[in-house]
Amino acid sequence: MVLQSVLAVLSGSLVGFTLGLIGGGGSIMATPLLLYVVGLQPHVAIGTGALAVSVNAFTNFAGHARAGNVRWRDAVLFATVGVAGAATGAWFGKSFDGQRLLFLFAVLMVAVGILMLRRGRAQPAAPGEQQDPDAGRRTMLVVASALGVGVLSGFFGIGGGFLIVPGLLFSTGMPILAAVGSSLLAVGAFGLTTAVSYASSGLVNWVVAAEYIAGGLAGGYLGMQLACHLGSRKATLNRIFAGLVFVVASYMLYRNAAAFGLAP
Repeated sequence: MVLQSVLAVLSGSLVGFTLGLIGGGGSIMATPLLLYVVGLQPHVAIGTGALAVSVNAFTNFAGHARAGNVRWRDAVLFATVGVAGAATGAWFGKSFDGQRLLFLFAVLMVAVGILMLRRGRAQPAAPGEQQDPDAGRRTMLVVASALGVGVLSGFFGIGGGFLIVPGLLFSTGMPILAAVGSSLLAVGAFGLTTAVSYASSGLVNWVVAAEYIAGGLAGGYLGMQLACHLGSRKATLNRIFAGLVFVVASYMLYRNAAAFGLAP
């Protein structure tokens, strides 16, 4: 039990540190660490990870809000609509075979790794290049994006920031910094919705969640401090982390391929 507590704190610290250092994608590691390092069962790992991601997201959102990096109308609309999608996705996720769910989770991890690499090569658009859709089309795009991302977030028990940020950019044309800050409200709301759904079925380990959250907050602070001193090297760290995501995803695909009859 003591060993599990230590592993939970260390795993949470690693996720928080990564999020603070490279600004996204770290939450995709929450479930694999809870599953293979801490030793939780698949559905419990997803429910517990969703709660930890939610708390850390709300904490970081508060900092962005104080800095003025939140577009409140779009953030609230995306989070509110997306919660319905997250609740639906969580319901399906709980009833889905655990091994198959983890296999599909690993496929998603590969997609995240690719997106992270593409993000590292992409150049941010200048303020004048941002296109702001008209009000009606903007609202419809936000609603559609929120529903789609919410379903994926709930199904896999992830915060979904790597999907929410592009969704906000696509549907609103807001600057990237505002999209990052605004996305955290949805990340927190989606994670909390998923966690409540899983908790109602007894699929959240509250002790491990508290230890994971504590480690994540400490790691996130250290990651943000280090990020301030690294400058352009963050792109290299982003590629290294994407490589780690690919390695973990490959292991998960191998471990759970039998669920789809793909084992050698």
